[in-house]
Amino acid sequence: MTELKESMKIAGARLKKRHAAETRFKALGIGALAFAFLCVATLFTSIISNGYTGFLQSYVEIDINFDESVIDPDGNRAIETLKDADYAKLVKESLRETFPEVTGRRDKRTLYGLISSNAAYTLRDMVLNDPSLIGQKKSVWVMASDEVDMLLKDVFDRKEAEDTRPISDKEIAWVEKFEKAGKVETRFNTNFFVAGDSREPEQAGIRGALVGSALTMLVTLVLSFPAGVMAAIYLEEFAPKNKFTYLVEVNINNLAAVPSIVFGLLGLAIFLNMFGMPRSAPIAGGFVLALMTLPTIIIASRAALKSIPPSIKEAAIGVGASKMQAVFHHQLPLALPGILTGTIIGMAQALGETAPLLMIGMVAFIADVPSTPFNPATVLPVQVYLWADSPERAFVEKTSAAIMVLLGFLITMNALAVMLRKKLERRW
Repeated sequence: MTELKESMKIAGARLKKRHAAETRFKALGIGALAFAFLCVATLFTSIISNGYTGFLQSYVEIDINFDESVIDPDGNRAIETLKDADYAKLVKESLRETFPEVTGRRDKRTLYGLISSNAAYTLRDMVLNDPSLIGQKKSVWVMASDEVDMLLKDVFDRKEAEDTRPISDKEIAWVEKFEKAGKVETRFNTNFFVAGDSREPEQAGIRGALVGSALTMLVTLVLSFPAGVMAAIYLEEFAPKNKFTYLVEVNINNLAAVPSIVFGLLGLAIFLNMFGMPRSAPIAGGFVLALMTLPTIIIASRAALKSIPPSIKEAAIGVGASKMQAVFHHQLPLALPGILTGTIIGMAQALGETAPLLMIGMVAFIADVPSTPFNPATVLPVQVYLWADSPERAFVEKTSAAIMVLLGFLITMNALAVMLRKKLERRW
């Protein structure tokens, strides 16, 4: 009896110890999740706090005299004459009229710097759309320079010492004159989505990078999806089980873990140097990213095919279908949710890649929006890389805003993968 009590006491102590270990493990798991969530929340908070102002742009209203002697001295309204007119001179004349006390050459140059050089193109487009403006005087909202934009967004503290900020007290006084007259506005920055890259932060946009990313992803999908799915079907259903097949499978798994920059080196050596593909073009970037995405699609497709019960293929063969018919008419449609999920995740990974594209020259400054996969282009992650390396303070918000757009695409693609799996998945 005593021995039984002693055994029960020992067993109870062990049980209590196991329960305590389990409680500690659960606490560690919850702590790990909380820490991970805190890190993600901190990251998103930092990006959003720095980037939301990138979706806003400051504008200043100035009175423009559309002087015919400057715009169209011959009076024939020829399109080429209107295009080549010195519209920047009209902006400078307006500023001189607004601030007649500014007389020094250096002060005048500083004064002209309050307004973005984009103002001249705004006036040109207005005249081209409506030539009747010539000879009239009209108030026009034009884009402020990047430093004025930062000042109006309170990025620069007006109360700080003058030598600690990139905008002088004199410039602040000029801006405040516009503010008191109600000639300053902050609007949604549509230019950020419709313009290409620019050396001027207030004019820089992501349209070129978005189109470049879309063209690159299109090439990647067209090349990697059919090849990846066909390779997975062959390896899983038709390939003989021998040493060569095993070697191929091992190498596919190894390729999925190869650093992405290695694929960039391969693309530089093969696609550019050997095949002569255009440098910094979506067609070359698509080929490189297709190689990088192939192992992910093959592995995901094979896993999806393995998840289909063998009885389905056996039943199809039993009623007279060939092996190929059984695979393509029965197994493949049922495995499609898993295949699509793996493809979307692989494409999302490719969308966020920078290193392999740097190796094939997609780091170049491209101001024009590409129209075909053979035009020079950049992609969104590379655009972020370029802006992050720029010295102007205004590019900080542009960088964060572009990261927000990129994260939005990545989250959308991963959410789409989850939705497709939930919607199309069949439970056996």
